[in-house]
Amino acid sequence: MKDLSLTDMLDKEDVTAMIIVAKKKAGLTWAGIAESIGMSPVWTHSACMGMNAFSAEKAAALVALLDLPAEAAAVLEESPTKVWEQTVPTDPCIYRLYEIVGVYGPTIKALIHEEFGDGIMSAIDFDMSVTRVPSEKGDRVKVEMSGKYLAYNAW
Repeated sequence: MKDLSLTDMLDKEDVTAMIIVAKKKAGLTWAGIAESIGMSPVWTHSACMGMNAFSAEKAAALVALLDLPAEAAAVLEESPTKVWEQTVPTDPCIYRLYEIVGVYGPTIKALIHEEFGDGIMSAIDFDMSVTRVPSEKGDRVKVEMSGKYLAYNAW
């Protein structure tokens, strides 16, 4: 039987747990981590949660910043298997995002089709930002998404 290395035993969930513990221990924010490795906070958090793969350079930078085991870098570079619970979430913030898609998803789809034709907005070639916008009625959350348009190909 071959000896297993730590890399063979670690998976994305293990490394995600390590990242969360190290982030808390270091007192860092996602924005601070992102700035340190030269990425956006949205992408950094998503990749740290196992939903995107880091380049070797960015994985090494994150491992160094958070003082993770060197073997974690190889796990961070692995292509993700994007699986999430398919039930409606109970976390209030995430639930509201599902609600937005449920209420406005068909509207967004219709408007994309009117403006661009039959196709989709890419979630691969994609940018997103989350910012605070001051308002007299109470601060607002501004979520901006920009994805490449991909036309459906007719066979």
